[in-house]
Amino acid sequence: MKKKATRSNNSDNSREAPKPATTALIPKRQRRLIISPKPNYSLNLWGIMKNCIGKELSKIPMPVNFSEPLSMLQRITEDFEYASLLDEAAECEDSTEQLAYVTVFTISSYSTTINRTTKPFNPLLGETYECDRTDDLGWRSLAEQVSHHPPTAALCTEGKNWRLWQEFTMGSKFRGKYLQIIPTGIAHLVFEKSGNHYTWRKVTTTVHNIIVGKLWVDHHGEMDIKNHKTGDNCHLKYYPYSYFSRDKPRKVTGVVTDSSDAAKWVITGTWDTQMEIAQVLQVDESSKRPVFQTGPKRVLWTRVLPPPGSDKMYFFTQLAIQLNEPEDDVAPTDSRRRPDERLMEDGNWDEANRVKVQLEEKQRAKRKKMEAEAEDCLKRGEEPPCHRPMWFKREKDEITGEMIFKSTDKYWTCKENSEWTGCPDIYL
Repeated sequence: MKKKATRSNNSDNSREAPKPATTALIPKRQRRLIISPKPNYSLNLWGIMKNCIGKELSKIPMPVNFSEPLSMLQRITEDFEYASLLDEAAECEDSTEQLAYVTVFTISSYSTTINRTTKPFNPLLGETYECDRTDDLGWRSLAEQVSHHPPTAALCTEGKNWRLWQEFTMGSKFRGKYLQIIPTGIAHLVFEKSGNHYTWRKVTTTVHNIIVGKLWVDHHGEMDIKNHKTGDNCHLKYYPYSYFSRDKPRKVTGVVTDSSDAAKWVITGTWDTQMEIAQVLQVDESSKRPVFQTGPKRVLWTRVLPPPGSDKMYFFTQLAIQLNEPEDDVAPTDSRRRPDERLMEDGNWDEANRVKVQLEEKQRAKRKKMEAEAEDCLKRGEEPPCHRPMWFKREKDEITGEMIFKSTDKYWTCKENSEWTGCPDIYL
């Protein structure tokens, strides 16, 4: 059993980079600490939103005034703000304790949304995003927009002793007073040492006060994180905010059970502040609801507050500030190269809106051309062309039996060789 209690904080970039075998030191990359402040643009909100009620969010052409200068591919990469929890989980010898760490990791990803009411850019088909933080945070990630209808992003992240891949797709509806987002994709996580294989799906997110009042975000619903190798399971409940409830806002509770359904760990806390775990010592089942006698609570995760002035920088965390930092050697389809997003980050919103329309028109024209070609092929009895992702391939998962996009593991080799032949032309 893991004895040492630690608090996860992989936003701390003060750790020394690994030293090579020689005496020479590899210079540590200095990453940016700020971005341009958000301009103050007036906007007729109702004039734009009144025609959107009941429509799918991904199909609504939205000006950048509602957005933040990050693509959805970059936003889902933010899930790894506290990836050090997975590094700690990899060291756990007890599978149920490991599951407790994994569970807290899934909860920690919501903490970045507490004041983030702006919308990320919808990725263009074929858009990619890499995030290589091996030198300081110990992980690297690749995401690609692999489907347009339904909009689907595939992601694969590699740590030292773990590998996580997931599909992000969602249903969304604007109801007037609130916007509801229902994720439907699944996440897979495997630890190399134990071979433990976990899966889970995200809970529902609701953005309130769309038209009148101050926007605020809530996450609610139930989630199961399952270890398919051992049969361990954690059932989580995200409590919806209620004016009439005495519960602490943003409350999350869960119980880790083993393959025989015996409770092993209790998980409590709030998704925006901190999460604690406690080992179950005894269960009293004499009443209608079981009562757990537990050992001392252990803080597994505490949220790291955003840097000073974050309210002027879209409430970004330090990691979010660095996600769109320009890099020269990334793929030509990388979100960092997306011109409308870059213009928005630089504060040139009018030009960003103009370029955004051009990009969307280019994508729409390409899709219409492919649809026409497909129709001609069907008339001739031939197989119609379809979009094929560059770095992911759709396969049947051996554990769940479901189809999912998995990495072909070719991206990082191509990057080393600066070999980007075949990447689609999606920008201007």
